[in-house]
Amino acid sequence: MANYALEEKEGFTVFGLGTELKSDYTDYAGINKEKSDFWQAVCQDGRLDKLKAMAANDYVFAVNEAVNNKMMFYAGVMIEASAPASEEFSRNIQFPKGEYLVVKGEGKTDDELNQKLAGIAFGQVLPEAKNFAYVGGPNATVVKDRRDGFVYGEMWVPVVRKY
Repeated sequence: MANYALEEKEGFTVFGLGTELKSDYTDYAGINKEKSDFWQAVCQDGRLDKLKAMAANDYVFAVNEAVNNKMMFYAGVMIEASAPASEEFSRNIQFPKGEYLVVKGEGKTDDELNQKLAGIAFGQVLPEAKNFAYVGGPNATVVKDRRDGFVYGEMWVPVVRKY
């Protein structure tokens, strides 16, 4: 099984700019392409830089969340207080206090890191987990550092204990 940890986290808020994913939830290639295209757009058009200016720390989040029966994907940053919605798909995303599955890794790009960590968390760890489960809610890849041509980060998935 992949390397992972369970960590207790305080509740926090991420302000994100998002897009609705239109691919079927089983179409991983389609979903990954939509996420990659969106991420590239927010990096190139300056929206990610605007988000970073609002941030409470240096972390950059790629958030997955189901909202009103839609699969949403956000580029976001942790903020101290709620931010006003500025675009149709901007949102204050509440992450609850509780236990999180944390999978660490590295990639050559933000996109590669996101895909790799999501694959490990949802494709390996969670299906094999016996004492905890993901029951929904937002989850995110968190970019924590960039050095030597690599992006380092973690996937945070809220989980509950099985008894």
